[in-house]
Amino acid sequence: MKTALLAAAFAGISTIANAGVGSAEKYMLDGGHSQIVFSYNHLGYSTTYGMFSGFEGVVVFDKDEPANSTVSVSMPLSSMLTGWQARFDHFMTPDFFDASAEEMISFESTGIEVTGENTALITGDLTLNGVTKPVVLDAKLNQAGMHPMANKDWAGFDGTTTLLRSDFGLGKFAPFVSDEVEVMISIEVGKAE
Repeated sequence: MKTALLAAAFAGISTIANAGVGSAEKYMLDGGHSQIVFSYNHLGYSTTYGMFSGFEGVVVFDKDEPANSTVSVSMPLSSMLTGWQARFDHFMTPDFFDASAEEMISFESTGIEVTGENTALITGDLTLNGVTKPVVLDAKLNQAGMHPMANKDWAGFDGTTTLLRSDFGLGKFAPFVSDEVEVMISIEVGKAE
């Protein structure tokens, strides 16, 4: 449920080409300024939030053929922040993940469709809880240019997607705890050295 999250942020990949980034250039995810926030309805009483931060990823932008750009992101399940240790511990039980907290979550793009001057849809394979499913991220390029402190090319994206927990074997307590999980992503990437 958490990593569809990752994908969405990268949907702007193809649009960065139109912002002046060179052809087929490699960018590294800035883990300190990238977050994936997920939310779900809890019994109709509240909206519960969680987050991933500090994850790793690579974005390759192709200026001449933006649709050929790629995104690859991974993170350990243990990087999930729930705000309450008991909730995290419950997520690690057979009710949900039943996995080591070091289990990896990953997203690999399989296609990019430019939808506007600063928008794109990124399709990719999300692997979560040992299940791989295609997801589509709706993304927007926020800004691309020279980072004023890092003194190198930088870009930032926001993205969204909706996942079904049950698609990844995580549907316990649905529909009381919503099967749908809303994912919001905001990432920064810096040109690789």
